[in-house]
Amino acid sequence: MVIALGGLIRINDAGESCPDWPTCFGTWGFDISAEEQGEWWEENPDEIDSRGSAHRYTTFQIFTEWVHRFLAGAVLGPLVLINWFILNRSRETSGEVALASTVSVILILWQGAIGWLTVELDNLHWSVGLHLSSALIFTISLVWLWFAISKAEGGLPPWISFVEEESSKWVLWIAFLSLGAFLSIFSGTFVSTQEGANQGCGVDGFPLSWPLCEGDLIKPVDDFLAQAKMIHRWFVGVIWVSLMAASYVAHRESREGGSGLIFSWIWASTLLYTLNALVGASYILTYDMEEGFFEILSLVHLMMASATFLVLATTLLGCIISKDGE
Repeated sequence: MVIALGGLIRINDAGESCPDWPTCFGTWGFDISAEEQGEWWEENPDEIDSRGSAHRYTTFQIFTEWVHRFLAGAVLGPLVLINWFILNRSRETSGEVALASTVSVILILWQGAIGWLTVELDNLHWSVGLHLSSALIFTISLVWLWFAISKAEGGLPPWISFVEEESSKWVLWIAFLSLGAFLSIFSGTFVSTQEGANQGCGVDGFPLSWPLCEGDLIKPVDDFLAQAKMIHRWFVGVIWVSLMAASYVAHRESREGGSGLIFSWIWASTLLYTLNALVGASYILTYDMEEGFFEILSLVHLMMASATFLVLATTLLGCIISKDGE
């Protein structure tokens, strides 16, 4: 939910709607009038963001940022700390459970610090990318904690218990795919946060703007930020080909008598990734000269990308644990 709200903030252009942190225009609420915003800018000229002191945010824009912070800081953060306290006060807690819970605490504190930095830097592209990336890593730390608790209580759930031999064979390939999916998302944040990058390959429809980039398959990279769209697409393309190759090998091995469970995870991630690539394409191809981009597709694109990474990273955790014969 926190990641989804972060995407909602971006598509509603509300990333700077609370210019200070942890308060919002010096208050703990979100119903801040245009007059109150103006007064706060006058009292805090050093906090004026990239839009200037004359810009005013709507209550809805401020609310999206406020509720995002509320869920992350007032709900999720305390739950992680309480969870750590309960687990670590028990003498029966295993070393891996203690480690995983401690890592989750460190990562939620890190995430809060990066949230503050993102506000201070007025949503600078790399800070937004770091914020989203940290959120995904934190989420995976919770999956790891869940698996560690399950092991301590008798074993992994059957839907993630892979055959040891197949885990050893696939672990490096799954690690590469997980990293690739992660980098695809990170590169995508530069497209979404850099002004004009969404149109970096043109908006002339099929095939000039997609799958081509202004009519070319590839262009020399002169400016990383300006050409973030093309770079992002190449990340996506390489990982998609790798996923298709993995799916083919998995299909062949399943016909030869493989267990099939790890193959189902590979096929699921490939399907999600393929569907999301089509969502990314539709975002470009549905561009309207008057209405602009259909931004809800951008939010769907983010959520499906996050889901694909989480599926692959969960598969990787299952491989690592099963490979060790746990």
